[in-house]
Amino acid sequence: MTDWAREHRVVVVGAGAVGTSVALTLSAQGAEVLLADRDPGAVAAAVRKGAGTALPDPPGRPADLAVLAVPSAAVAHTLVEAQRRGLARHFTDTAGAKQGPAAEAARLGCDMSVYVGGHPMTEHRRLRTLDAHTGLFLGRPWVLCTGPETGADAVAAASALVRSCGAFPVVMDAAEHDRATALVRYAPQVVASVLAARFADAPQAFLDLAGRNVHAVVAAGDPEPRPDVLAANARPVADVLDAVVRDLARIAAALRGDAAAGVAEVLARGAAGRARVPGKRGAHADRYTVVPVLVPDRLGELALLVQAVEAAEINIEDMMIENLPGQQAGLVEVSVRAESAPALVRELRARRWTVLAGRETGGDPLPPLAVEASGT
Repeated sequence: MTDWAREHRVVVVGAGAVGTSVALTLSAQGAEVLLADRDPGAVAAAVRKGAGTALPDPPGRPADLAVLAVPSAAVAHTLVEAQRRGLARHFTDTAGAKQGPAAEAARLGCDMSVYVGGHPMTEHRRLRTLDAHTGLFLGRPWVLCTGPETGADAVAAASALVRSCGAFPVVMDAAEHDRATALVRYAPQVVASVLAARFADAPQAFLDLAGRNVHAVVAAGDPEPRPDVLAANARPVADVLDAVVRDLARIAAALRGDAAAGVAEVLARGAAGRARVPGKRGAHADRYTVVPVLVPDRLGELALLVQAVEAAEINIEDMMIENLPGQQAGLVEVSVRAESAPALVRELRARRWTVLAGRETGGDPLPPLAVEASGT
């Protein structure tokens, strides 16, 4: 984070989860934050949280930056009104689509030289205002979209906002942003939701067999689908879905005929694509060893496991928890660097944890380990 906030005045239009999180983060750093929303109750709730003060009417001197935390369909008209009222010298937004709102804003006569489209890549799930917090953007990419008219001062102001929120700016044009988010954000949500729809009328006995892999895939879908969000970025999302449908059709046809031929090629491309998805710290996946540990379902057990890892002076690269149906225990998979795994296994076994067989990502499995009694 930076010292930019404490020297600036910022207007946040839209006191939902994202807008309130921006306001909370900037207020905590000493910025003067003024809040506006069509719903006075939303502004009052954000003020009670400590996110700033209500924007007065008239608004007074222009702020350094106005953040329009409104849906994509409302960005252009909100920008028109904000510029008409002279709310700020520079403007940005947080909406999930960029081409449509920018084109509409230009058509409505907005000053595009002082506007930078923005999109913080927060969690995809629908956030509620009570989910707002100062860490919402920490370490996340925040896309900034510029056009031919965008002024350097506007880009500097938007970039400073992003860094003050603990995110890192990624500059791209609006069309590139919309294609990117269609691929990595919205299409996966739709595919996951379509798969989850198969479960709506499935026998419960079938669903009782679901494991963590099913949960992981279904979790990619929005629990409360937002057709309006998809509509704002419709064509790029549809293009990705068309490609997915073609591959699924190939697999279905292959399974009804010569199953091995078409299936293997699509699955191989899937494995190649999966390997390209960045992992920790934005780097491509390293070779980690996964050490599975059986953890009793008792208060404090997970904390004791973390203490054991710390005692071995090993950094946890990732951790996954799977509930075990019918068992008073969970399976915790601790991912560590391959060279650290033997020391971790020794430490856990010494502390009487039940350590199962480890496996190395992209490599050969570790030899099975003797199962010890559950430890504490």
